[in-house]
Amino acid sequence: MRDPRLTQLATNLINYSVALAPGEKVLIENFGIERELVEALVDAAYEAGGLPFVLLKDNRILRKLYRNASEEQLQLMADIEQKQMQAMDAYIGLRAGDNINELSDVPSDKMKLYGQTLGKMHTQDRVKGTKWVVLRFPTASMAQLANQSTEAFEDFYFDVCTLDYEKMGTAMEPLVELMNRTDRVRLVGEGTDLTFSIKDIAAIKCAGNANIPDGEVFTAPVKDSVNGVISYNTPSPYQGFTFENVKLTFENGKIVEATANDTDRINQVFDTDAGARFVGEFAIGVNPFIQHPMKDILFDEKIDGSFHFTPGQAYAEAYNGNDSSVHWDLVNIQRPDYGGGEIWFDDVLIRKDGRFVLPELEVLNPENLK
Repeated sequence: MRDPRLTQLATNLINYSVALAPGEKVLIENFGIERELVEALVDAAYEAGGLPFVLLKDNRILRKLYRNASEEQLQLMADIEQKQMQAMDAYIGLRAGDNINELSDVPSDKMKLYGQTLGKMHTQDRVKGTKWVVLRFPTASMAQLANQSTEAFEDFYFDVCTLDYEKMGTAMEPLVELMNRTDRVRLVGEGTDLTFSIKDIAAIKCAGNANIPDGEVFTAPVKDSVNGVISYNTPSPYQGFTFENVKLTFENGKIVEATANDTDRINQVFDTDAGARFVGEFAIGVNPFIQHPMKDILFDEKIDGSFHFTPGQAYAEAYNGNDSSVHWDLVNIQRPDYGGGEIWFDDVLIRKDGRFVLPELEVLNPENLK
């Protein structure tokens, strides 16, 4: 018998996250082992009068393909999937799996080719051309990463993914309005002193429409305005490898120095293309149920009291002119248990040690969102 929470989640994804209308086509792409949620999504899509399409993938198989694929082969794969994506009105990407590091031994030159072909297709055609949402599905390996039992993690997962996102969206409005009036931003913390401008770049609230779990307000820095140093205090899996102790130095918008637990590897990522060394997103995380990193960016970028500062592609809604096949959400948590920190807008302190201090923004503190 299907868990009723799955049915509720599927209904929310179809009717709220992608707002599927009668006659619209939705691609449900499943990376991993989950089947029940795919079935529930198909049912919910039909109930909404939509037309569901399903694409099943497995990272163990993709590893075999990517390790030996030629550029011509990857480009043909991208061309084929592009035609399918361009025919869709909506996209739901479901990620589940037993090993987050399944692609860790795919050579970096092959992952670069992936980014320039299939990755680029998603950036151009999925992000810009469909109503989309991406989510994880709870597995035993995710529970291990979160240091929880499988049952406890499942309960946590459904709390996070089915909270009142409409309420959150309303609470985000004052922050959106403030960001839209802001020119200068300063981020301060351990190993971090960074300044940039967000003037005239739109602030966008994310409350269950593009990612599940959700809970962030994002914009982008003026491309050449970023200066200073930033140190990220959460581990970040990217292209099958978990990066830690990432530290970036910026001059006039560009990453001029990058170090990590594998400095050579991280610089290969930033050398993917010209836009990979510039930043495409600045976002503030506010999800009250997500307190600690679990090496899954869809959760980690929403952590209460966090921000992420993202090298690579800018979103169309908050476009700063930067284009890249890379979009890497690197996260810093500013709560006291992670070293604290401050966010300043136009020389006014708006958040200290992970808590909003302006009266109009206090609705975004965790006790007010649960």
